[in-house]
Amino acid sequence: MADNTNIPEWLFIFEMANNHMGEVDHGIRLIEEFASVARDFDFTFAFKMQYRALDTFIHPDYQGRDDIKYIKRFEETRLTREDSRKLVDAIRGNGFVPICTPFDEESVDRVVEDGFDILKIASCSLTDWPLLEKAVASPLPMIVSTAGSTVEEIDSVVAFLKHRNKEFILMHCVAEYPTTNDKLQLNQIDFLRERYEGIRVGYSTHEFPIETLPVAVAVGKGCTVFEKHVGLPTDKYDINGYSADPQQARAWLEVAKTARAVNGVSGRRADATADERASLLSLRRGVFVKRDIKAGEKIGNDDIFLAIPTQDGHITANDWSKYTVYSATSDIKKNEPVLTSNTKREEVREKIWAIVQDVKSLLDRSNVVIPGEAQLEISHHYGIDKFDEFGITMITVVNREYCKKLIAVLPGQKHPEQFHNQKEETFHVLYGDLDLSLDGERHTYGPGDVITVERTVRHAFTTQTGTILEEISSTHYVDDSFYTDPKIAENKDRKTFITHWMG
Repeated sequence: MADNTNIPEWLFIFEMANNHMGEVDHGIRLIEEFASVARDFDFTFAFKMQYRALDTFIHPDYQGRDDIKYIKRFEETRLTREDSRKLVDAIRGNGFVPICTPFDEESVDRVVEDGFDILKIASCSLTDWPLLEKAVASPLPMIVSTAGSTVEEIDSVVAFLKHRNKEFILMHCVAEYPTTNDKLQLNQIDFLRERYEGIRVGYSTHEFPIETLPVAVAVGKGCTVFEKHVGLPTDKYDINGYSADPQQARAWLEVAKTARAVNGVSGRRADATADERASLLSLRRGVFVKRDIKAGEKIGNDDIFLAIPTQDGHITANDWSKYTVYSATSDIKKNEPVLTSNTKREEVREKIWAIVQDVKSLLDRSNVVIPGEAQLEISHHYGIDKFDEFGITMITVVNREYCKKLIAVLPGQKHPEQFHNQKEETFHVLYGDLDLSLDGERHTYGPGDVITVERTVRHAFTTQTGTILEEISSTHYVDDSFYTDPKIAENKDRKTFITHWMG
């Protein structure tokens, strides 16, 4: 880990603490027993020690006392420097990443000198600023536990480490030994991940060693670094109530392994399996043609129906949208399926999106206010590919016995000649220039001009710079627009309707 940027993603840390019991041989046996457990799993494993410079860590007046729990425990399990290094060699020799928690500044130097890869800050030392200053100056990445800390304290430490460009991981834990299930507070994992975006969050466990559910929950919440106290019971030594023996650790890891598999990939949408795709396809409606379709014809909404069963290579209802155009590449007979093998598919989503952006830009320049949630109707009389030359966009504000629309015509666009038998309409130019032809007679108008188009009057229009018209009329009927070019009427899919386009 010389580059100091590679704390493994799936890292399981066995915390030895003082469970070497002050005997190097027992410590080595502990490491070897857990190595036999670890080799059955495809995680990265670490063994963690703790360093204290006991001659200065314990006040001189209290050294040798056996009535104070931790003083007695630490002094009874004291290791020589040589024995500590033997354990480090055993950790690395058995395939573990060596990690150590220093509890004082002198021990930070020992951690570096003894060749540990990662430095751990215990929860009790989270805001031990002299220790943090020393630790952050080391070349090692850091794992930082947060038990019992306030938000303000964690904020300060996170800022401290980030400002020094230190690689670190935060660990959620609870400093009760052991921790009962009702006090595990696993939702704090979510809190830490949300508050400190981009910082990895792990879980340091102190629950009863028979408990396996918490690690599954932590995996589900996105943790990939875990720490668990371990020990090795013998005829001579018992282990404490929060340290797991090899069998308990194996059960814990099996649950973590299952939880990882159950949770699957993270950070991206999972790919569907072949079986999943096949299952979904069998439940989807396929596209069939209502009439004989000749090769080269476009297949529109009026040409198809949707039904089961689907077939291999079938175009389904899920593929059919206003943004996708299908053309037959071979003849398709009535009631036959529309397949990937007998059609060509063209996506027009990007073109539609570009049109929407152009219309929004024109509306912004015109300062015309659009009603909220208004639907945009794009008319592409000769197809979407020719929209820049022939077409308009319309927004219907109201259509009752009276009707009001807003019409946007982009620069250079033409609206082909048409007439209405039932509708009389009046154009009010709100923005830009309008070149309007009425029964073949051309007129030019600008903002503020009002023009009435009576029933049966043929009208066509264009603009040089782009225009916004307000169209006020009697009721608009969908079958009351008659184009003088019959090819337009043959185009059944000449309109695209877009909602939620104003955001």
